[in-house]
Amino acid sequence: MSKFRFLTAGESHGKCLTAIIEGIPAGININIDYINNELKRRQSGYGRGNRMKIESDTVEITSGIRFGKTLGSPITLVIQNRDFENWQKIMSINPEDFTEEKSFTQYRPGHADYAGSIKYNQKDLRNILERSSARKTAIETAVGAVAKQILELFGIKCSSKILQIGKVTENFEQEIDKAKDAGDTLGGKFEVIFENLPIGLGSCMHWDRALDGKIAQAVMSIPAIKAVEIGENPLGYYGSDYHDQMYIENGKIVRKTNNAGGIEGGITNGEPLVVKAVMKPIPTMKKSLNTVDLKTLTETQAHFERSDTCAVEACSVVAEARIACILADEILQKFVGDNFKEILKNK
Repeated sequence: MSKFRFLTAGESHGKCLTAIIEGIPAGININIDYINNELKRRQSGYGRGNRMKIESDTVEITSGIRFGKTLGSPITLVIQNRDFENWQKIMSINPEDFTEEKSFTQYRPGHADYAGSIKYNQKDLRNILERSSARKTAIETAVGAVAKQILELFGIKCSSKILQIGKVTENFEQEIDKAKDAGDTLGGKFEVIFENLPIGLGSCMHWDRALDGKIAQAVMSIPAIKAVEIGENPLGYYGSDYHDQMYIENGKIVRKTNNAGGIEGGITNGEPLVVKAVMKPIPTMKKSLNTVDLKTLTETQAHFERSDTCAVEACSVVAEARIACILADEILQKFVGDNFKEILKNK
């Protein structure tokens, strides 16, 4: 059963984004500046769009923390959408504010618009796109920043880096500029590493408790992610070259490679956890794609509101957060306690 659980709410242009986190023991220091710095990291990166000039995300903590320490009760995080003042009528909760002019009916290829409109029987695509938007990853990043602070108490550190943008493995900014000038977008590949994890997180006993499966699901469900790898891709290897052989040095078992990416049989093995993911090009772009209008069932050009040219760096920060939540849950399950001192005794 999960210990670290959270639920988020909020729309892209709604009043705010909210998260409630449950299961964090009492007595853990939580630094709000740390959370805000992670939010700033998510908004940075070459290729971000105009919304980053509008929003400057900061978090408000409205429950669960007193004088910087967790109480053991649910923690509530809130991020205000500063752009909401320009969308109050369009995103109104009052039925009398509805007009046909406020409906959005042009499917955007690559987004959840088409499938979502059928699934939820919606004639206004804004009812789909507002929640399917990657804007919700802002509050997920804030939750992940709480999880990271728990992990750091156990000496667990996290980092990430960009491996590829489009087809290039260097000169990223030049490639992004070319796409921007063409009204196009770019995806890419990134890597996230967590170091100093204890041996034994996860399980080989049931499929849904395997740590690599949990991590893959957490990262794969980030908007625009299309592939997840843990460790080195085994294609092209012989088994004798791929598997991480074991040696004794100074009385300890060591490995000279980490192709498994820190997980064997769904369980951490003491090596750094290495997760790689591929993000598709953002589907909203100035270079319009052919689409269909839901209302008239006629062909048209996809709507462009605003968009990033490339958000791979930001996506890597979100992936850090998602993985941190999975690891914090595993840590709290393994070293059980209702307060931090009790957890340290069980470590």
